[in-house]
Amino acid sequence: MTSTESPNPLRELAPRDLREHTASTLARARERSVALTDAVDDEDLTRQHSKLMSPLVWDLAHIGSQEELWLVRDVGGREPLRPDIDDLYDAFQHPRADRPSLPLLGPAEARAYVREVRSKAFDVLERAPLEGRKLTEAAFAFGMIAQHEQQHDETMLATHQLRQGEPVLHAPEPPPRRIGNVAPEVLVPGGPFLMGTSVEPWALDNERPAHEVHVGAFVIDTFPVTCGQYVAFLEAGGYDEPRWWSEAGWAYRSEHAITAPRFWRREADGWWRTRFGVHEPVPADEPVVHVSFHEAEAYAAWAGKRLPTEAEWEKAARHDPATGRSLRYPWGDEEPAAQHANLGQRHLRPAVTGAYPAGASPLGVHQLIGDVWEWTSSDFAGYPGFTAFPYREYSEVFFGPEYKVLRGGSFGTDAVAIRGTFRNWDYPIRRQIFSGFRCARDPRPDERA
Repeated sequence: MTSTESPNPLRELAPRDLREHTASTLARARERSVALTDAVDDEDLTRQHSKLMSPLVWDLAHIGSQEELWLVRDVGGREPLRPDIDDLYDAFQHPRADRPSLPLLGPAEARAYVREVRSKAFDVLERAPLEGRKLTEAAFAFGMIAQHEQQHDETMLATHQLRQGEPVLHAPEPPPRRIGNVAPEVLVPGGPFLMGTSVEPWALDNERPAHEVHVGAFVIDTFPVTCGQYVAFLEAGGYDEPRWWSEAGWAYRSEHAITAPRFWRREADGWWRTRFGVHEPVPADEPVVHVSFHEAEAYAAWAGKRLPTEAEWEKAARHDPATGRSLRYPWGDEEPAAQHANLGQRHLRPAVTGAYPAGASPLGVHQLIGDVWEWTSSDFAGYPGFTAFPYREYSEVFFGPEYKVLRGGSFGTDAVAIRGTFRNWDYPIRRQIFSGFRCARDPRPDERA
């Protein structure tokens, strides 16, 4: 059976329909940026809530700066609006901890700037040929900028989680569990599958090219590890036993006196957490969130398992054994909708396990997209045949063992910024991100048949 991947319907759109789809995608990102920044006053916008994060007003102006550089100047060939601020909003020039001391645009000026840039970008979208250049083919540059803005929106959402004070963000509760009991694990047969993509028009460079990978048989958790399962690890003394931790993980846990997931604390009646200003009991049936790679790895060792490799995760998410195709998403090729996954900040928490049966993969693995980013055991590296595009600083400069790959997106990830092939990466110590995990293991001899 020859491995193939599903095509993206964007390639079939007429130019007018492609422009309308792209404009709508950009507008959705901007609505979210505005909501996240309008939710707080100017003092909150300019304050640094954690040295791990930029002031919200920096993220806002940075979104505009990148849009100006790529859409207004490059694609549109227009005169620069604010060349004087290019260095201020270059993420590689200034570490996050130093950004509050920079002469940043104030809230009113930043809002005016991003509005002006967007107006010009929409004009460029109306006029630019969406062919003839790799950067503009199928509106790639516009899709790249929409993804960039949504990625910063998720970063701003993480900053909201770190801020002190009364809740300012509100959203309905995610859906309840919608399925009965299912097996806790799924056996994924060994064999080849097509990893990555060569056909997704808005896929970023590190997702390319598609290449066949042979993955041996493995068993993977049906759902991400829940808070209730993680509490069992806590109550068993998991944070006090070096044997479950890697040398680097134990050193980090000890140096920083980490005793539970970030934002959790033990009270007389059990474990509680703070979530966007709300103090609440830890829900047993939600995926655990705000854990580092080191914590995930230690839990997996305690449970007699391991973290999946990136290839294992993607095979569980995309491989259709009936056809041999690699699907765009676990549920198939259609764009994510509310019944498939917890995405786009529709809710301000992970959904309970079993809430999205329509999002299951052909192999029966659930909630691979949305809810929590899932740590894998893999270092971040380019695929065979990788080519940096359109700039090295998006992916290539991060390749190496310092970064671990996360997959699947979170409740704070927008649909435009997640695919079955999408790759995220971060330092293994990171806990402020919306990160969780699921476990894998090698099959027993009686399971291989």
